[in-house]
Amino acid sequence: MNRKSNVDLIGAVALTAFALNFGLNQVVVKVSNGGFQPVFMAALRSIGGAVILLAWMRLRGISWHLPGASRSGGIIAGLLFAAEFILLFNALDLTTVARASILFYSMPIWLALAAHFVLPGERLSGARLIGLALAMSGVVLAVVDRSGAEGHLMGDVLSLLAAMCWAGIALCVRITPLSDVPAEQQLLWQLVISVPVLLAASLLFGPLIRDLQPVHLAGLAYQILAIASFGFLAWFWLMKIYPASGVASFSFLSPVFAVLLGWLILGEEIGLSTWSALTLVAIGLILINRR
Repeated sequence: MNRKSNVDLIGAVALTAFALNFGLNQVVVKVSNGGFQPVFMAALRSIGGAVILLAWMRLRGISWHLPGASRSGGIIAGLLFAAEFILLFNALDLTTVARASILFYSMPIWLALAAHFVLPGERLSGARLIGLALAMSGVVLAVVDRSGAEGHLMGDVLSLLAAMCWAGIALCVRITPLSDVPAEQQLLWQLVISVPVLLAASLLFGPLIRDLQPVHLAGLAYQILAIASFGFLAWFWLMKIYPASGVASFSFLSPVFAVLLGWLILGEEIGLSTWSALTLVAIGLILINRR
């Protein structure tokens, strides 16, 4: 498919569905934590995602070997990937989907800040600076306002740290030769390197299995198929077709969907402060990603 200069109707529908998928994933992870220890589940997800991705790459004739110059970037990205999900999955064990999602999807804030100092063409100015201020205000509001909070403060902190790790992966891809290899290879190395790290870390967080039920197994299967393998591949595919700024602008929908689904499915109470924080972060993300 030819690359397009803007996001058309088909792209808008696909990006909205993608955002809904990733918003739902936060709910699925929280539910699945009832059957699996969070870090162990993240390891199982990486194993399953890597197996499916390897089969996909073999079918498409894509090599899994990284060029020597790209391997250091692949290792760093893989370690950050493992850290991201150790933090996020534990965060969802401690706090609500709404709070974790608002803070986790603050990733573009930290990426924009880092890029301002590291990437010459990514300096903050104008609308992007205003967007950064708004989004930061939303993050501060979400963390500081504890009125009626169902979650533990530590869960909020872990969500923020996970967002920073996610931003670190994006920055690593931008500034290392890893950017020159196919997206499938980038993702595969992140999955494969994360497996031993996640398995080893899972031994530090208690029993690996909790009250395992069929719904938890279904949740794990959903994460492997809809997120860790084909979900990420769909993102890369959309990035190849549509402008990066247009694709990124839809990122504000994921926390919106996650908050709504946490309320609809899990019955989470959402107060005015949560909606205010979500609004500030969403508007900020739009402005940060705007060109």
